[in-house]
Amino acid sequence: MNISSSMTQVLAIEDSSQIGHARRTAQQLAEKNGFDATDAGRVALVATELASNILKHASCGELHLRVLPRTTGAGIEMLAVDRANGFDLQACLTDGFSTGGTQGIGLGAVSRQTEVFDAYADSRGAVLLTRLYSRQHKTRDLRIGISQHSLHNHPACGDVWHLAFDGPRISVLVIDGLGHGEEAERAALAGEKAFALAPFAAPVRAMEDMHLAMIGTRGGAVAIAQVDTAGDTLKFIGIGNIGASIVAPDKSRGLASHPGIVGGQYRKAQPFDYAQINGQLLIMYSDGLQSRWNLQDYPGLAHRHPAVIAAILHRDFCRGRDDVTVLVIALETAHV
Repeated sequence: MNISSSMTQVLAIEDSSQIGHARRTAQQLAEKNGFDATDAGRVALVATELASNILKHASCGELHLRVLPRTTGAGIEMLAVDRANGFDLQACLTDGFSTGGTQGIGLGAVSRQTEVFDAYADSRGAVLLTRLYSRQHKTRDLRIGISQHSLHNHPACGDVWHLAFDGPRISVLVIDGLGHGEEAERAALAGEKAFALAPFAAPVRAMEDMHLAMIGTRGGAVAIAQVDTAGDTLKFIGIGNIGASIVAPDKSRGLASHPGIVGGQYRKAQPFDYAQINGQLLIMYSDGLQSRWNLQDYPGLAHRHPAVIAAILHRDFCRGRDDVTVLVIALETAHV
């Protein structure tokens, strides 16, 4: 299975009139991706509750939407993101509990309507994750999170990512085309197209193929991670400033890249091997994200769903002056 790059759709939630817009947008997205009326109705209900919860508890925030491609039936991901003072999640999941003077049935209902529900809240704000799949298709959730945004919500994004799955193997690509806008996107898409033809090729060969494909464009920074959960190993190769780390709850290992521009000029492309990676997180990100983050500053976050982690890193460390991509993968055999 191959999953090609797509941007996160962001809906501002700042007043009650935007709740209806969020509901309609989410429902239409579900219908467009094969959800029947009943399942699309579940998506609409959850979107309404998430948007309402933002206004009740945080006054304002965002609803992030993403389609989750699958071989049989797509899923819909919705994340409520805010910067308020957080709340007691376990208490809020209990029907009848409310911090906002309401009946207190919202989050409990949300968790029952979704196939995946997770959250993280502290004094910096809260992120609530929901994933819904058509009940006609029994689909295993992939513990992968992606938050991708263009500068100023421009329709073109110079960041591109790609995922390929083959049994216990995963091949992960992140490209940051130089600059931003249409020309940066053209460079990145040229590299992705070459990568998708042979995502499990030897890393040096894959980098050379992308280099040839990106000649004549602006070029860009490129990183590939090839994961083998059966062998408990990861192979990484990078040119330019794509950040990457293997993260455990108590430690982090940075993954080394070489200087240069793919499609322009680079002197060396050398893969590095990492062992004993299962049970940890692979986090890759473009330079639209600051590199000074540390998951240990967020107690318990490393144990949350990768989509929650990606959303929090974007919320708290986006530079705001470039396209940004954050990709988080739980390194586990459950992807098989």
